[in-house]
Amino acid sequence: MVVRIINSSVISKTVAELVETAVHELGADVLAALNAARDRESDGRGRSVLDQILANAELAPAQRIPLCQDTGSQVVYLEIGSEVHVEGETLPDAVAEGIRSGTEEGYLRRSIVADPIFDRANTGDNTPAFLHVEHVEGESVRVAVLPKGGGCENMSTQTMLKPAQGVDGVIQFVMDSVAAGAANSCPPLILGIGVGGSFDTVGWLAKKTLFRPVGQPNPDPQYADLEQRLLTMVNDTGIGPMGWGGKTTALAVHVESHPTHIASLPVAVNFQCHSARVRESFL
Repeated sequence: MVVRIINSSVISKTVAELVETAVHELGADVLAALNAARDRESDGRGRSVLDQILANAELAPAQRIPLCQDTGSQVVYLEIGSEVHVEGETLPDAVAEGIRSGTEEGYLRRSIVADPIFDRANTGDNTPAFLHVEHVEGESVRVAVLPKGGGCENMSTQTMLKPAQGVDGVIQFVMDSVAAGAANSCPPLILGIGVGGSFDTVGWLAKKTLFRPVGQPNPDPQYADLEQRLLTMVNDTGIGPMGWGGKTTALAVHVESHPTHIASLPVAVNFQCHSARVRESFL
């Protein structure tokens, strides 16, 4: 088998470029979803908020100003082909160098503290990243970044349901989470929902869905149907853009599932704000 060699510096450079781009420019999928929501919104205040969000999305890249002052914690997702060997630095070090460089060159707010409880001293360069690595077939590397704001992240929830609670229990937990946290998460939202796995993996399932293009359905028809049911229910709450009322509380609901223990039904809800900043590149 021929092994493709990639130097870690290429990953660092890619991460830096993606971080800078993500904090300044919304993806085409997010812009399309926001524009469609604006066209559908019948509430005057909701339309006004969406107009401001869309105006901000034009001004940010034009003036090279971040879409949001909270340039987030840097979630980095790598899919590495089985025929790829990365030489040089370790992956965490390579990604950290990219975050460090992107933060400096993009003049991004430093948002990461080294210790969560005691001195809470700022690391000064937005490192470390929250890195997730998966190995796939082939000879390519997918590098994706998600600068995740603290406000929406703080509203996220997780629970361990009883299996007998089933889909109704999942729906109830999601809707309870929306009632408690949606207005404080800068809607219209993208809701990432993880179901299954274990306590330590279901949160990543929920966040992983946020790397999916906005509104792209789960390939499993049952889960795609669940996504649409939840989206309708969330928008029927009337919370609306930025919590000011309206039909558009969420742009999309994404659900990801994973096998789990016979005695378990883990569920996690990860809130993503309207500034859904995701960028990816393939090496």
